[in-house]
Amino acid sequence: MLTSLVAGGAGFLGSHTCERLLAEGHTVLCVDNLLTGSKGNIAHLLSQSRFSFVKHDVTRPLEVDIPLDYVLHLASPASPKDYLRYPIETMQAGAWGTFNLLELARREKAVFLLASTSEVYGDPAVHPQPEDYWGHVNPIGVRSVYDEAKRYAEALTAAYRRKYALETRIARIFNTYGPRMQPEDGRALPNFMMQALRGAPLTVYGDGSQTRSFCYVSDMVDGLFKLLCSNENDPTNLGNPEEVTLLRLAREVIDLTRSSSQLVFQPLPQDDPRTRRPDIAKARRILAWEPRVSRAEGLRLTLPYFQSVAAGT
Repeated sequence: MLTSLVAGGAGFLGSHTCERLLAEGHTVLCVDNLLTGSKGNIAHLLSQSRFSFVKHDVTRPLEVDIPLDYVLHLASPASPKDYLRYPIETMQAGAWGTFNLLELARREKAVFLLASTSEVYGDPAVHPQPEDYWGHVNPIGVRSVYDEAKRYAEALTAAYRRKYALETRIARIFNTYGPRMQPEDGRALPNFMMQALRGAPLTVYGDGSQTRSFCYVSDMVDGLFKLLCSNENDPTNLGNPEEVTLLRLAREVIDLTRSSSQLVFQPLPQDDPRTRRPDIAKARRILAWEPRVSRAEGLRLTLPYFQSVAAGT
């Protein structure tokens, strides 16, 4: 039986990843300091014999008393609201957190997977973004605590692979959405959903022409699992190449929720990317993976979660 440690496993994406690993027959050790994660995300897993939870901050060394086959590093604040609130903690998660988990994987001779991000591309000058694009990042801007933490984490992961022949996987994750997202995390989709359900104006930054590519969480977890089981050591983009303007997304959410909300426009935040779309040719080729859930279907599947949050249930 395979055993996986998931750091950040009580977060949005982490909790769904824990579910998938359990479904694949793994024993799962979920590690989270609950800074932005929630035990509520994994409450339904706690009774399973192959699942256990340890509250721990991975910026401190971690010892485990069971052999590990896989170490997955998903531990970091991931939304602008969170990493602006916790800038030092975000940098530490990318630096010390990555180091400690790489050391754990090295001791255990385990495969190490880093959940990196499309933010390593910054405000890209190349569109769509392939893995060999080095990015366009402001190293001291307000978003840099997240961007540079992930870029450093990738560099450290690559260094461990070269020096110790450690089996590594690096997933560059593009915008992911679905149930268990933090409703007030500041990202476009939760903002739009909560505002529409409350009948409040939907806040569109800039003129709304900036684009994003949204991937439903089940597709993302499928990509992560396939990457974990592959032999690919270098970064791999995971995301949905279907691009949409934020203005269109806002209108889609209003239509879906049958809301009477109007749109309001606010200035574009500093260093906000103008475009974001993954080139997933590599994932298609080496993982036989591509998203299957359309945005319309994904939004429909996500709506009941936000309705329950808005209703306070």
